[in-house]
Amino acid sequence: MNKNSKFTAIFVVSIVLGMIGLSYAAVPLYDLFCRTTGFGGTPVALKEDKNLKNFPLVNITVKFNSDVAGGLKWKFMPVERQVMVKTGTNNLAFYKAKNLSDSKITGVATFNVTPPKVGKYFSKIDCFCFEEQTLESGQEVEMPVSFFIDPEIATDPNTQEVKTITLSYTFFNTGEKSEYEGKINKNSSAKN
Repeated sequence: MNKNSKFTAIFVVSIVLGMIGLSYAAVPLYDLFCRTTGFGGTPVALKEDKNLKNFPLVNITVKFNSDVAGGLKWKFMPVERQVMVKTGTNNLAFYKAKNLSDSKITGVATFNVTPPKVGKYFSKIDCFCFEEQTLESGQEVEMPVSFFIDPEIATDPNTQEVKTITLSYTFFNTGEKSEYEGKINKNSSAKN
């Protein structure tokens, strides 16, 4: 093999390995991007101390929605359908989940806020959705979500008219895929 052929082979292999590495890194990097920017209604990670004195504190209604994906035999609902919160304060809400099956099931919740433009102002401090939840047959639990709405929401021309935010969760079975995978059971949804 001549020198040019070796260089070309090393270059092509490097490109292929680089593409494989980027494909593995794409999902966590996209998640980090969404949590940092609030893109697509993804709540951002809580920002450290801000000088809240410079922003008006307003009341916003937060509605809670719950869905269960097909194939997960759980009852899942918010303890309260909605709460009135003041921007700039830490807030706590609870959801209930009950395993209706005859066996232990592990589920994971995905979440979103609507309208999507408020995602960058809605911060989750702690949430049951950050970890998988395992429930024994018949077990019922209350799961907390702690959140914060940045007072800057009231000064942003794109969001200052927002008076209601909906926090939605969908629980999925983390086990084997079922024939119902991806279908949402709307009967379990909390009605607003």
